[in-house]
Amino acid sequence: MIRFLIRRIALAILVLWLVSVGVFALFFIGPGPNQVARVMAGRLATAARIAQIRHDLHLDQPIYLQYWHWLWNLLHGDLGYDYYQGQSVDSVIKLAAPITISLVIGAAIIWLVYGVLTGVLSAVKSRSLLDRGFTASALTFYSMPTFVLGFSLIWLLSYEGNSLFGGFFIAHEQWISFTSNPLGWARLLILPWITVALVTAATYTRLTRGSMLDVMGEDYIRTARSKGMRERRVILRHGLRAALTPVVTQAGLDIGASLGGVVITEQVFGLPGLGWTAVQAINQQDLPLIMGIVILASVFVVVANLVVDMLYAVLDPRARLN
Repeated sequence: MIRFLIRRIALAILVLWLVSVGVFALFFIGPGPNQVARVMAGRLATAARIAQIRHDLHLDQPIYLQYWHWLWNLLHGDLGYDYYQGQSVDSVIKLAAPITISLVIGAAIIWLVYGVLTGVLSAVKSRSLLDRGFTASALTFYSMPTFVLGFSLIWLLSYEGNSLFGGFFIAHEQWISFTSNPLGWARLLILPWITVALVTAATYTRLTRGSMLDVMGEDYIRTARSKGMRERRVILRHGLRAALTPVVTQAGLDIGASLGGVVITEQVFGLPGLGWTAVQAINQQDLPLIMGIVILASVFVVVANLVVDMLYAVLDPRARLN
């Protein structure tokens, strides 16, 4: 088990290093040192300001020294300086990251619970009216664009249903942190949570259903039933555990990618998270901030997949041998 985890952690470190090399080559080597400094300084920057930025970023040194200084800063948590906003990239991301993390974690809990539950029920009651209903709803939400569902929920629950629900659902309000007002934080995020969860849960409903149907036909399931084991125990203890392997894989990919910024949802609900910040940075050609978000998103994806590998070893002992 320990050797399995060590190999996975070493592989994750290697992937992150390769990502850092790719990002550095894309943003520094490709444009050239003069162009990088000019873009970071802004259109109205003076020659002295551009020269100062070149010196600060070590762009007047050989490539390998440029990369070493940049990587050393990354290892110490320094993502660079945002010359457009006149503050460090870390400070900008520290304001945006909690919003995206709150949105993704809350939505992930909803879509995993709903998707796995409906998938199991669909598999157990295969070809029943319940199965067809869950399948139809999954296809409906999966086919619906995120912005359409988001705006529909705002109109139905926040505007038209404002009096019916006592004004509980709010949208396009100033961000409320969990520590300052937990109820206001939840009210602000409930509609984005539902939007992301309904669109994403459709995949988990179909994935869980298909995996459960395959597992429930295995020999060890029939053996457990022949020994008189209760059906609920067969489904939850033996069937679901084996069927969760592809679900865990998909969850790691979805959560890791979403933590890099749920762009459309954040734009629809006016949440200044990482996705919203990335769009603003691209429009302003804010190169340091774009690089910081790219690096952070890569870390989220790699760490999420590392967690998936660890869960594999728990769910399926055969993974440790492979």
